[in-house]
Amino acid sequence: MSRKILAGAILTIVAAYVVGCREMKFWMKKDKEPGKMSVKVEPFGKTPDGREVEIVTLTNGKGLTAKITNYGGTIVSFEAPDRNGKPADIVLGFDSVEPYTKPSSFNPFFGAIIGRYGNRISGGKFTLDGKEYKLPINDAGCNTLHGGVDGFHKKVWKIEEAKADDNKAMLKLSYLSKDGEEGFPGNLKCIMTYTLTADNKLEMKYEATTDKPTVVNLTNHSYWNLAGHDSGEMLGQLLMINADKFTPIDKVSIPTGELKNVEGTPFDFTLPMSIGSRMKQIDIGGYDHNYVLKGKPGKMKLVAKVEDPGSGRTMTIESTEPGVQFYSGIFLNGLKGKGGKIYNKYNAFCLETQHYPDSPNKSNFPSTTLRPGEKYETVTIHTFSTK
Repeated sequence: MSRKILAGAILTIVAAYVVGCREMKFWMKKDKEPGKMSVKVEPFGKTPDGREVEIVTLTNGKGLTAKITNYGGTIVSFEAPDRNGKPADIVLGFDSVEPYTKPSSFNPFFGAIIGRYGNRISGGKFTLDGKEYKLPINDAGCNTLHGGVDGFHKKVWKIEEAKADDNKAMLKLSYLSKDGEEGFPGNLKCIMTYTLTADNKLEMKYEATTDKPTVVNLTNHSYWNLAGHDSGEMLGQLLMINADKFTPIDKVSIPTGELKNVEGTPFDFTLPMSIGSRMKQIDIGGYDHNYVLKGKPGKMKLVAKVEDPGSGRTMTIESTEPGVQFYSGIFLNGLKGKGGKIYNKYNAFCLETQHYPDSPNKSNFPSTTLRPGEKYETVTIHTFSTK
């Protein structure tokens, strides 16, 4: 073989190698590009009475993945990346529908839609337009908690829509709460829409209408741990709550009616503080209290910011609601959760946007009454990022 032919062959091989490397880099780069918004619907088991339940996966292509079942409208898992891009599931829950169907003494409302009335109603009763309504007692032997024994967290919601476009993936659920259900008046038509966006937001929109005067206070009861659902105590995570007042409670966790300043108390989170820094000063062993948010009810406002220093994950919450219940997981008692993880006290926190507890019995609290012809509509948005 002549030198010219050999040289030409070598140049051809080198050129092919260079082109091949460029193509490989192109495809490697392409594979690393963010994926598209997507929605997937799959079976999730059956209820004890044989009804089929589904789970819907919403993905935003940037590391956020929410899995939501139509049993209770429950957020089963929520994956978010840390500062190095490593994902973790940051909500407590179960691997199948069966544990969610057990009594609330076993399943503490993990991730569910709460209704018809989130939080507590004193004495299991309220009076509306001169008529007294009696509700099931399921808390402290004297209160109604989270809508009663068979509240919205125990219902199979109808999947109205599950779709994605270039900017969002959404799931719309509906449920008709019939007149007299759990003692509440009126046929209440409810719509719950979960939307995961391309800019790393999880939006929860609640809508309801009624054919009789009733009371409504809907929320979501996700248990968050920004280090991961299986990471143990979250007491070192930093919390800021946009509230300078809270509602003190009596010995059975019912608000006294007072709006008390947080300044100078262990309830002051106006500046970021570790959740566990003043825990021992709380007489019930931790937090399970409603905060009075700054801003006008019905208008979008900052609720809270949480940061996990270890992973760098941050969560910012905004809402149109007037209050937020901060709960520090004080009643978690060794439940076996996803992947066999045991969930113990202080393993997660809840920030439940809401109207104040026992509002139907507190005339000085913002009203939770809904009448025919009116529309109940609230929005809460969680934004995720890293530091």
